[in-house]
Amino acid sequence: MSKRVVITGLGVAAPNGVGIAAFTNAIKNGVSGIRHDTQLQKLQFSCQIAGKPEINDELKSLYFTDLELRGFNSTGILYGVIAGMEAWKNAGLPIEINAEPDWNSGTIFGSGTSGIDKFRESIYKIDEFQTRKLGSTVVAQTMNSGISAYLGGKLGLGNQVTTNSSACSTGTEAIIMAYDRIKSGQANRILAGSTGDSGPYIWAGFDALRVCSSRYNEKPELGSRPMSATAAGFVPGSGAGALVIEDLDTALERGATIYAEILGGNVNSGGQRGNGSMTAPNSTAVQRCITDAIRNSGISSIDIDSINGHLTATTKDSLEIENWTKALNRKGNDFPYINSLKSMTGHCLSAAGSIESVATVLQLHEGFLFGNTNCEDLHPEIAAIIDFSKVSFKTFNTDVNIIAKASFGFGDVNACIVFKKFKN
Repeated sequence: MSKRVVITGLGVAAPNGVGIAAFTNAIKNGVSGIRHDTQLQKLQFSCQIAGKPEINDELKSLYFTDLELRGFNSTGILYGVIAGMEAWKNAGLPIEINAEPDWNSGTIFGSGTSGIDKFRESIYKIDEFQTRKLGSTVVAQTMNSGISAYLGGKLGLGNQVTTNSSACSTGTEAIIMAYDRIKSGQANRILAGSTGDSGPYIWAGFDALRVCSSRYNEKPELGSRPMSATAAGFVPGSGAGALVIEDLDTALERGATIYAEILGGNVNSGGQRGNGSMTAPNSTAVQRCITDAIRNSGISSIDIDSINGHLTATTKDSLEIENWTKALNRKGNDFPYINSLKSMTGHCLSAAGSIESVATVLQLHEGFLFGNTNCEDLHPEIAAIIDFSKVSFKTFNTDVNIIAKASFGFGDVNACIVFKKFKN
């Protein structure tokens, strides 16, 4: 059994927009969600800017009961539930509190960690001999599968309910896993996505690695500079993205809006061999991931109109572009358009792939490509292999048909997925 797989719902909690309407406006108009972070400054981080979704109490109350919010301290679950439930409603699917489980619907929702602030809070209570005061939701908030468990319960999902975790490849991998399950006929729909916690206890390790931007603390919106000659490291970010992945027949039967089709994808690992390591990609594996994704999608590299890259604003950006040119056997003016959302959101780590996939699907559905902000000074190593015109600085309307989206993560893990404008 092999089914066509489409996207029927979108949801997002991003640093530059919570909700699809706000997020779409932001990416079209180059709105940054990167701001100065007083907590990072107080803790004497080198990088004192970050991208965090702005969530107020009124918005929280739309997704959580007062009882659920009592003792709640998990930004990752908060972002994931908001994005996931928005995607479900956006897909026109009902939320029936007392109904039987929906055996044909599930969720694969990734996370890097869960409830790191709740975990810290609990450690202090334990050290102060207050174990009995931890509360009843500590486990649910701090287990890595907390996000899928919360979504599974709120939506009554009876199919696969699980959380994957593959560093910065997590979100893209989750979508590919959902695609595989639906294509094989094991589910009608899967809510796929990923989330990432906010705060210093997530970001400190990266600051210690000296991979974060520290030159733009006084000018936050200029701090994230993918593909730029003046890139100075990535800006940490957080949030969640969600997509309802569905088999085409089911979507058509219920009259759903179809945002895009998934043609195929691939995940692999470089095995930390060759030039790959815990923190660096094996170029052979990256290229193989891309070429296998294209082959699995039943297209050729010349069919790709645009790329939504991983492109974090580190020294590896030039290498990523080189890997794309080799995998596609396209360079110069023949290279596809390419953009990176991280110029507006920072690097949302485990949430990056899903938030960026939402942006990719919006581009296909509405017929535009968003601009690369902070990239007027294209890195000379990149300019030497692809034409300057392929890195647009401003949003422009275009009838884009196929976009390849890739994510590469610590541990030398890779994921690439191919999205297509839907045509029945």
